[in-house]
Amino acid sequence: MSAAARPRRRLRPGKVIRWSAVVGIAVMFAFPLYWVLVTAFNSHGGVYSLPPNFLPGFHMGAFLDVVAHTNWFRYMANTVLIAGTTVVLVIATSAMAGYALAELSFRGNGAFFFLVLAVIMLPAQALLIPQYAVAVHLHLLNSYAIQIIPFAASTFGVILFRQFFKGLPRAYWEAARLDGVGHLRYIWKVALPLARPAVVTVALLTFITSWNQFQWPLIMTTSHSVQPIEVALSHYMQTFEANWRKLTSAVVLALAPVVLLFVILQRHIVAGVAGRDSGVNA
Repeated sequence: MSAAARPRRRLRPGKVIRWSAVVGIAVMFAFPLYWVLVTAFNSHGGVYSLPPNFLPGFHMGAFLDVVAHTNWFRYMANTVLIAGTTVVLVIATSAMAGYALAELSFRGNGAFFFLVLAVIMLPAQALLIPQYAVAVHLHLLNSYAIQIIPFAASTFGVILFRQFFKGLPRAYWEAARLDGVGHLRYIWKVALPLARPAVVTVALLTFITSWNQFQWPLIMTTSHSVQPIEVALSHYMQTFEANWRKLTSAVVLALAPVVLLFVILQRHIVAGVAGRDSGVNA
């Protein structure tokens, strides 16, 4: 059928309204980030120009000042260490707990799962004072451990791994048991590779959450040598004061790694949450 003979699809008013609303909301949420980029790459005089310049320039001086005259690499190294270690621990604990709840039969299995769900409804701020008291008695303040150990387990990770492992055919475990494979080896050699979307989803969301931690390290640490990048940004607000170019440049540098990682792996989040592409039939 030729292009001229094809029937033209009429745009329905309802569809136009929906798409207009979607585009409008997307622009509303994206504009603050776009304005941060414009300010960071603008010239010193352009930041205060009227009318404002809505197109970003190519001035890199503010970025170079932030990197050269602050402990930027130290803060970034701290953040990468904390976030990376947290991801490894969360994957390990979530996989084992999720496997136990999905595959092992023991008394109180259902009740334990509901207790895990109940943790989601508990506000973290309600536990700050007792957690701080525990950290003081254990001498964990101003350390990497206090920023990693409390977040070494994830309720969301346990639930997601449980759902994936419940979809694994029982024949896999029976075949592995005939080969003399135990539960731990089965998790790492068979179950986790099949649950790759869940692994990527939990790892990425944990990394983003750990990277963006602010309240916890601000309360639990006072030494710049162990603080992450989000706390450093609060210091930069005092250091740079009204120098919006340097402040927004620091924000862009802090956001760039996690935004890039999210863009690269975003399809795995959809697959992991939706339960698709797991390699097995649920």
